[in-house]
Amino acid sequence: MAAPHFSIPAGLPLSFGLVLARVAGVFFFLPLPVRDATPGVARAVFSFAVALALFPYWPSVDARQAATGTFAVWLAGEAAFGLAAGLLVSFLAESLTLGAQLLGLQAGYGYASVIDPTTQADSDVIQVVARLTGGFLFFTCGLDAQVLRALALSLQLHPPGRFVLTHTLVDTVFSLAANVFSLGLRLAFPVLGLLLLCEIALATIARLNSALQLSHSSAPLKMLLTLVTLATVLKIIPGLYLEFAERLFQVLRN
Repeated sequence: MAAPHFSIPAGLPLSFGLVLARVAGVFFFLPLPVRDATPGVARAVFSFAVALALFPYWPSVDARQAATGTFAVWLAGEAAFGLAAGLLVSFLAESLTLGAQLLGLQAGYGYASVIDPTTQADSDVIQVVARLTGGFLFFTCGLDAQVLRALALSLQLHPPGRFVLTHTLVDTVFSLAANVFSLGLRLAFPVLGLLLLCEIALATIARLNSALQLSHSSAPLKMLLTLVTLATVLKIIPGLYLEFAERLFQVLRN
């Protein structure tokens, strides 16, 4: 009885390399927990596993047409595609971090720094909480599944080797980057407005009665007001987060 004969098409490893370049580019910016603290080997294995899971969507590549120079250009295009998609998704976490940075600077939390588990660097307490909250919302809202669906859809609509970085895509990325500041300010403005009123009230009281020493009480009062206000506006943060996420994933689907 003859042994079974297995043959691998010559274009299959090339298809896998192109898909892996796209997937690795996406996961480079994806807001995963302890992204920078995770060993590079673990992230590489995770990208490898996701690329294998997308096997039904791998394109068919003709090895006779994929010369060395052509394949290098295809790899560069796939890496640019993945980096652009991952950068768009990372805007979600950066918007929360920006709002937290504005709050921490005005509320006085900049004096308290902790080790950020995602970057292994000293960061303000509010920024660390916002970054962890962004990662929590990312998985709780099922956005990780939307990223995988967007990858599968991109392999169907824009097969590897056919993507070209256009001026329209660059403009779209920059316009959505501007929305990061918009969302961050929308999250921070309620607390910033209350802190401004607190400063005006304390200055007015000190002006009316110079014997009152309120400078030592202003910092604890602003910290307490920040926590109370954040607790009251916490219920609207997921709505704003999902609204911005829907706009980002609409751009990815398009």
